[in-house]
Amino acid sequence: MTWSRRCLLGLEELGREEIEAVLETAESMKEILGRPIKKVPALRGLAVLTLFYEPSTRTRVSFELAARYLSADTVSVAAATSSAVKGETLADAARNLERMGVDAIVLRHPAAGAPHLLARCVSAAVINAGDGMHEHPTQGLLDLYTIRERKGRVAGLKVAIVGDIRHSRVARSDAWGLAKLGAEVRLAGPPTLLPDAAELQGFPPGVKRFTHLEEALAGADVVIALRLQKERQEAGLIPSLAEYARWWGINRRRLALAAPDVVLLHPGPVNRGVEVDSDVLERPEAVVLDQVENGVAVRMAVLYLVLGGGG
Repeated sequence: MTWSRRCLLGLEELGREEIEAVLETAESMKEILGRPIKKVPALRGLAVLTLFYEPSTRTRVSFELAARYLSADTVSVAAATSSAVKGETLADAARNLERMGVDAIVLRHPAAGAPHLLARCVSAAVINAGDGMHEHPTQGLLDLYTIRERKGRVAGLKVAIVGDIRHSRVARSDAWGLAKLGAEVRLAGPPTLLPDAAELQGFPPGVKRFTHLEEALAGADVVIALRLQKERQEAGLIPSLAEYARWWGINRRRLALAAPDVVLLHPGPVNRGVEVDSDVLERPEAVVLDQVENGVAVRMAVLYLVLGGGG
């Protein structure tokens, strides 16, 4: 197992062996989740802070549960109830909290690069829980874990990522993780929601762009539908939600274009009837709830590794 990092800031900077180390560690952590008593003393005596400047349910709760299952103490701070409303900077807030004994900071922030800044300001481990339109590495890792769990491998798979690619940090982390493990990555969406030539520099080399959904889905082993951000729709990037659902929504007919054993993922929350039809979400191909469960195991693995469990 190869892991020597103090922080997890993005999948672009990780090597294949480091990604594999997280996924292999997550296997052991998922075994813990299946026990009657989901608790081990691996991080006893350590403190984990979740510092969120944007709303979140799944990511924040799964990090807090992950820390508690490893016996770490947890504290949660939301920007709306913190000194940020009084003008305190991110760096000052983190330094003050670190001096209270925090060992790891899980940060979500609307500004791309905020976790990188924080990592230079504190000695605590820093984990990126989503920074602007840059990356969401633990979502990428849990998607990789879920794909490998269902398909037995990642290398050689054809993976279509569909939706608002341009503004999605999930799409970037998924693309980097998939490419580094040897998958073919297809990006599909309306032209206004696809990255332009300059923005493609934030994605791994070799990704393919599609402006017709049927072409992207043809023979795909995995489909990852992204949340259509309604605030983008209000900015006029698509005519309407109904129009998007008509041309880009994943329904049974379109999913049938993919491989017979296709797996459908979505990072959540799902806008039912927009990105994915409700009846498709109830089919065995959809593994959205598996992603949620695996997210806890993967975040346990990340906390364990950055806080010294990897040696």
